[in-house]
Amino acid sequence: MKYAIKGGSIEKLSCDCLIIPIWSKGALSNEAKSLDVATGKAISKLMKSGDFAGKLAQTSLLYDPEGVAAKRILLIGAGERKKFHAHSCAKALKGAAKAVSKLQAARVHFALSDTLPTDRDGVWLATRVAQEMEDACYKYDTTKSKKAKAVAIRAVSISIPGKTTRKQVDAGLATGAAIGKAINRAKQLGNLPGNVCTPTFLANEAQTLATRHKSLSTKVLTEKQMARLGMGSLLSVGAGSDQESKLIIIEHKGAKADSKPYVLVGKGITFDTGGISLKPGSAMDEMKFDMCGAASVVATMGCVAELNLPINVIGMVAAAENMPSGRATKPGDIVTSMSGKTIEILNTDAEGRLVLCDALTYAERFKPRTIIDIATLTGAAVATFGAHANVLLSNNDQLAETLLDCGEESLDRAWQLPLWDEYQSLLNSNFADIANIGGPRAGTITAACFLSRFTEKQKWAHLDIAGSAWHSGAQKGATGRPVGLLMQYLNTQKP
Repeated sequence: MKYAIKGGSIEKLSCDCLIIPIWSKGALSNEAKSLDVATGKAISKLMKSGDFAGKLAQTSLLYDPEGVAAKRILLIGAGERKKFHAHSCAKALKGAAKAVSKLQAARVHFALSDTLPTDRDGVWLATRVAQEMEDACYKYDTTKSKKAKAVAIRAVSISIPGKTTRKQVDAGLATGAAIGKAINRAKQLGNLPGNVCTPTFLANEAQTLATRHKSLSTKVLTEKQMARLGMGSLLSVGAGSDQESKLIIIEHKGAKADSKPYVLVGKGITFDTGGISLKPGSAMDEMKFDMCGAASVVATMGCVAELNLPINVIGMVAAAENMPSGRATKPGDIVTSMSGKTIEILNTDAEGRLVLCDALTYAERFKPRTIIDIATLTGAAVATFGAHANVLLSNNDQLAETLLDCGEESLDRAWQLPLWDEYQSLLNSNFADIANIGGPRAGTITAACFLSRFTEKQKWAHLDIAGSAWHSGAQKGATGRPVGLLMQYLNTQKP
């Protein structure tokens, strides 16, 4: 899709669908008032009929309206004007984007010049329009014999919102489109089945990215290379699989060579049976989503390159398949990590931290400014937070606060849990330096405590996305989170 700014009289604007927000209780914006007059009070008549009340995200379509150049007018409920904040604005835009994506409308215009949320500016609004449009147009049909009907939309335009300049709005649209595409890339990788999206497939995706963007380079470590580095923890996870494990390193050079990078590390378990500690059969198919942390890293790196951010960023993916076999790691086995710490594996289904710890140790060689790992790590995170929050733990209060703020700004929110020393003793082992689980209590916290043992010298944060990375049930599918949060963070960092 192409994005642009269009001005002039709203009733004379030529497009296939004109999207106009309507406040509840019949209140109309200035643009809506102009349209109402031009159409012979068509909007007012609809409001008086009771069929459309302006409730948040409610939609109603007017075909071939008289007196205007647009072929259709899509009314989108914006709710109460005083309560129109970022969350309600995003909900309204999402509703409009979904509705218009189902129409045979090639040219779409958002009339938003006086419809700013109370807590955001025009740049944010422009960014959000493009992001929601890209997101709404995603359809998965890769492994279906009948392909989905292509979305008709080819061009999206908006009125300049608020007191922003044309240059600012253009930049916002470009950023939003890039983020929306990255979210869709993460969703696509997450939705692919485990027999397609293997560690090798992820490595190939990362290498393809590097061929498309001059700022990117990709390096892939094989099992033999990882063995020489002493990555016994990562390699233990894929020991029972016929698929070779990979450590994927994607590097974006947007600043001077001596500028320290920001590092992202993604958990890439392309399918998780639980290993010898086998998972129940119910909903095991959803364990193809156990690589959504990796998907978010790959997608974010592509977005960083597309926007050519003026910083150095390194994305790492620890990719493996966790399978039971005669070669598989057993409960009670002890492995040696790259750091030299020995680990007693009490449960082979706590495998994500085992691949991440070696990746985090490897990341130290880049002398990073910060390290953020992203992982579908614990069922405890799902039980505690459901699908809404990314769970955040960190050894650095300033980094944690920054990420929380970025989550609020991007509406890809996180909530922080404590990483207190009192929890560390739950990982004590009689036979190794550390156990890979800490018992039935505080599972999300003890998982982060495990990772903190390998990041003691770093400014590090951990995002547990086990609840936010995908939906179950009728809407089953990857969400693309937390690409929005990660891009908000990286987009505000300095070289």
